[in-house]
Amino acid sequence: MGTIVGISGNFSRPSKTRKLVETIVEAAATELGWESQVFDLVDAGPPLGATFGRKNAPSEIDRIWTAIETCDALVVGSPVYKASYTGLLKHLFDIIDMNALRGRPVLVAATAKAPSHELMIDHQFRPLFAFFRAIVVPGSVFALDQDFGPENEPTEGLRQRIASAVGTLVAVVR
Repeated sequence: MGTIVGISGNFSRPSKTRKLVETIVEAAATELGWESQVFDLVDAGPPLGATFGRKNAPSEIDRIWTAIETCDALVVGSPVYKASYTGLLKHLFDIIDMNALRGRPVLVAATAKAPSHELMIDHQFRPLFAFFRAIVVPGSVFALDQDFGPENEPTEGLRQRIASAVGTLVAVVR
């Protein structure tokens, strides 16, 4: 049985970005019959910003790195700030070995306040995972505030976009 891991670059909870990543991961895990785990920057805690290597990293952060490095597929989402993913999310990946994601399917997602921020996916996210030589899944999921209802539940339109992206991820995995 495989494992799919979700990483969300949110700093607080509740979070639309975390909800988006959770929804994608749950749908993919169900379709593939895999186990799943979802983490966010809240799970890493404040020590992440002061961690500059694996050697003396706190166990809660090492647990996240280990999950990323050993999963069979990865979903990474971030809120868009200043036309990019969050800095601490980048820092989390900066410490991962450059070969750790080689050949691993990665589906990217983002949440933002403005439609123009969707460009971040192609201009920031995809190049990050291309550096790692991951298989960046064609398609992605981008969501605005209006794509979420009460309790951050995805709207029907967002659920359809998620289903399409998950279908592509499943095709890449199989």
